[in-house]
Amino acid sequence: MILLKILSRILRVTIAVVAVLVLLWWFGMRMPGKNVSKAGPLSPDEVVLREELRANVQKLAGEIGERNMWHYTQLNAAADFIEDSFSRAGLRPRRDSYEMQGQACHNIEVEIPSTAQGAAVSSPPPIIVIGAHYDSVFGSPGANDNGTGMAATLALARRFASAKPKHTLRFVAFVNEEPPYFLSGEMGSLVYARRCKERGDKISAMISLETIGYFSDAPHSQTYPSPGLGLFYPKVGNFIGFVSNVHSRPLLRRVIALFRKPAPKAPRFPRSYPA
Repeated sequence: MILLKILSRILRVTIAVVAVLVLLWWFGMRMPGKNVSKAGPLSPDEVVLREELRANVQKLAGEIGERNMWHYTQLNAAADFIEDSFSRAGLRPRRDSYEMQGQACHNIEVEIPSTAQGAAVSSPPPIIVIGAHYDSVFGSPGANDNGTGMAATLALARRFASAKPKHTLRFVAFVNEEPPYFLSGEMGSLVYARRCKERGDKISAMISLETIGYFSDAPHSQTYPSPGLGLFYPKVGNFIGFVSNVHSRPLLRRVIALFRKPAPKAPRFPRSYPA
């Protein structure tokens, strides 16, 4: 009798654990669109984009190198490069600066107005922010973190420079995202977010591009800070991860669906996973 009670309890616990795992997969992992394990050959436009991204990462990490408050000259050189890149795309960059330890730090933004701007509307059109940080962690040239994210932000800004979007697009390069400023009041993105709130900016979405250049097909090339994550996510680092909070899950699903949808006559992109 005691044995039956123990087995019954084990069975109930097992069913509960399985149910939780199924719910986690259904609400957390299951995403629209078809995941693709192999990318096709690059189109001529994608080859151009690849070289553009490579050149931007080389400029930030190879030529400028480590860029942070301990390498202030290089930090400003990166800001100048980003500002010049926006300008050469036909956009008008603005430095949203603040002072820290007696030195000026610069978030840099450009804005592409909505086609509804200036029209007879009751309220300003919502703003979509696409951004990345351009500083590097102490002791690193910051090629992947976050030269890759900044290169992608610049590439997107160039391609949307002449667009006529329904929403206002704002591309932002953030400063001071790495420790010791991470999650502090001096972190560039928090300074920027505070100012947006004070102005009453109507931001409907923000996409942060972070460390997107790492790629490996080697077994066990992907690890996670928590062992449990390995139950849901791959152990091979050949994918792009999409991360959001619970409130932003509808946005996450929409972005992944668009990412997985191939453009006409274009190869599919690498596999993607939500988090």
